[in-house]
Amino acid sequence: MQLSEMQKHVKEFSITHGFDQSTIEQRALFLVTEVGETVRELLHLSYHPDHEKKEEIKDRLGLEMYDIVWNICDLANKLDIDLEQAFSKKMEINKTRTW
Repeated sequence: MQLSEMQKHVKEFSITHGFDQSTIEQRALFLVTEVGETVRELLHLSYHPDHEKKEEIKDRLGLEMYDIVWNICDLANKLDIDLEQAFSKKMEINKTRTW
């Protein structure tokens, strides 16, 4: 799925479920919450790398990462930002950076 398709899906889902009524500040707070949930799963994996349910933890981690991307797409939609264009522009900037 392309970023533009993700943004379109998020926009349609947001409208259908009333999430389009949230403010950019609220959406940013939802994003931070999802980042925290992702970090919690990462810490669990870090402290228990040989955990018998490692794949289950990684599955939950993937779902939390989805939530992060979803919130970024929704925030970009609210701000009328095309993430594909932003991504392309940043890739060009990074080509000239010294790391």
